[in-house]
Amino acid sequence: MITLVRRAAVLSALGAALAACGTATAPHAPHPGASAPSAAPSASATAPSRPPTLAPGPAGLTPVFEHGPRAGAKTVALTFDADMTADQGPRAAAGEHFDNPQLIATLRRLKVPATVFMTGRWAEEYPDQARAIGRDPQFEIANHSYSHYSYTPDCYGLPTVAPEEMRPDLERAYTAFRKAGVPNPMPYFRFPGGCHDQNSLKALAATGVTAVQWDVVSGDAFATDADAVARQVLEGVRSGSVVVMHCTRSAAPVTEQAVRTIVPALREQGYRFVKVSELIGAASGRGRVS
Repeated sequence: MITLVRRAAVLSALGAALAACGTATAPHAPHPGASAPSAAPSASATAPSRPPTLAPGPAGLTPVFEHGPRAGAKTVALTFDADMTADQGPRAAAGEHFDNPQLIATLRRLKVPATVFMTGRWAEEYPDQARAIGRDPQFEIANHSYSHYSYTPDCYGLPTVAPEEMRPDLERAYTAFRKAGVPNPMPYFRFPGGCHDQNSLKALAATGVTAVQWDVVSGDAFATDADAVARQVLEGVRSGSVVVMHCTRSAAPVTEQAVRTIVPALREQGYRFVKVSELIGAASGRGRVS
């Protein structure tokens, strides 16, 4: 288990990398898309059910999810942030890879369900990949903002979104997903840098999203030692854990290699890989993890 001191150091390193990368059911706010066409769309008529979300937090704030149930079956959700800021187009045009198709191919080969938290700018840059991931039942796409700008001040050096622009920034990402052909993106949101406060939770409450954090930091951002990344994940995982990793080759070049170690090791320990939606469903009473 990562100590608090070590975790703080890892979070600081993750934040620096993000900056460099630009990077039980109860009545609650409407499901994204119910009251605002540009917000997160609700599940289509062909989907089996509406994706589970958590009830609002205190004072009706956006609920925050960090991990699933600890008791019962051993489950873990691998999540991958597809980071790209609103202004990194020239870097992509110059050949920098913010995508990681080899990672997605490895997850498919290993039959690992996963949740990709995608920025709208990433979906615009790689629409074919966004569409392919979104249409693959092995994966689910969730919202990581459009711009990958911070929703709080002083978030690892990221540019900051003004309070009145927070909801439009989130909704713009869903618009980018639709334009790329992504069906049914999930009503989940990961704050850039993981940074949020009461003001940002209040600003997004009306969208009906559940904010998804994590309890295991992989340390893959700008890492060069895949074994160290794998070791950090394996030391931190508990039943119900949400692991944060990245789907950007330039910012996380050893992630795919680390996954090839992490997956068989956790399976040998009896873990089953699930999407974030399954963990949220179990936490909200709308699903049972078995």
